Amino acid sequence: MATRRTFLQRAALGGLALNTPALLGSLDDLLNSGGITPPPSPQPAPPPSSNDVGQILIDYSAGVPSARSVKAAGYRGVIRYMSDRRESWMHGKPMRAAEVADMKAHGLAIVSCYQFGKGTTSDWRAGFAGGVTHANKGIAFHTAAGGPSNVPIYAAIDDNPTSAEMNLVVDYIRGWESVIGKGRTGVYANYPTIDVLRSRGLGTYFWMHNWGSGGRVHPDAHIHQFEIDRLRVDGIGIDRNRILKASYGQW
Repeated sequence: MATRRTFLQRAALGGLALNTPALLGSLDDLLNSGGITPPPSPQPAPPPSSNDVGQILIDYSAGVPSARSVKAAGYRGVIRYMSDRRESWMHGKPMRAAEVADMKAHGLAIVSCYQFGKGTTSDWRAGFAGGVTHANKGIAFHTAAGGPSNVPIYAAIDDNPTSAEMNLVVDYIRGWESVIGKGRTGVYANYPTIDVLRSRGLGTYFWMHNWGSGGRVHPDAHIHQFEIDRLRVDGIGIDRNRILKASYGQW
């Protein structure tokens, strides 16, 4: 059975891809000892700019390209993981304060995302309780990196859930909202999952991936991931994402 990555690679070759051209150590001990309530950040989110629409963000986890190289390649900014690394090769997880400073010094936008598990260990499979746990972790990593308290964090549904699995996805996002609030809850998901969450009144920001989306782009998506692991910046594999709305969770 094809994984998300292999599916999208094949989709790109077959014409389905649209418009193709760490904290030091884990925070688990702190979180398990009663949770972390992050202090409010004095850093404001920048005002939305219509100039961002149509530009490209990149995401990556294998390493950390320099902001100079990201900007020189023509990208508007980055979508970065605020989570522990799942595999030893994921040197780009989590985002650290030094990387934030580098990006900001070069005028690049940052979007925060949380993802730890994948496949049989996918985060959403833990339901509501998992959403609560992961939201607290995501906030802690985001705050430690210098992220402001008034922007979203995207929770990853890096999957193509069946209709029978959607209740777990719904419960997972409800768990996120119980911690971070609806206004700050972003979701990385495919077209059908976004449809279900919208019908339940869940999530405010949506970053859409192609796996299971049938070649469509959801009208409520703020960002669209249209290409997986075909290009590199500083030798690090990247995914490319088109900005669809002026306000997409950037900081």
